[in-house]
Amino acid sequence: MLFARGTITSVNSSQNKQHDGAGTTAESAVTSIPLSEEGTGSGGEQSIGSLGRDVATHLSSLVRGELELAKAEISNEARKALKGSVYFVLALTVLAFSSFFLFFTLAEGLHALGLWRWASFGIVFLVMLLVTIVLALFGYRRVRKISAPRRTMDSLRETAQLRHRHSQDSAERPQPSE
Repeated sequence: MLFARGTITSVNSSQNKQHDGAGTTAESAVTSIPLSEEGTGSGGEQSIGSLGRDVATHLSSLVRGELELAKAEISNEARKALKGSVYFVLALTVLAFSSFFLFFTLAEGLHALGLWRWASFGIVFLVMLLVTIVLALFGYRRVRKISAPRRTMDSLRETAQLRHRHSQDSAERPQPSE
């Protein structure tokens, strides 16, 4: 970003374009933020109150602009991550279906060693069942350790109690007569 003549201007205009997924682009809502009002220059006199108001307005605009930029960048990166994760899901799916051939090969290998075919497939099935049970137990132990977010719940309770106390204090305080 460049600071030029009282406005913040984007250096790369492609950063301000949002893609809608159909190949078209649209300009984002925030393209520049004015840093001074029109008609006020170095010779213009302003009161302290109006300067403070201008600072608050410009600071608010700057924060909103930064939030819009962060939101646009995060959503763009999230889209990229989603597209990349699709390939990982596809790879894991192919791997899962390919594991069938591994187990089939193991059963045929046991048969080639002299076991009956039904016994070799039964042994491979029992090994797969045992691995499934062990993995399910590990998962159960991990899930059992999950607890409620205690600190967040305590903080929310404290906030509610403070708000309740504040509303009681303001109700008990005598109102100034007009």
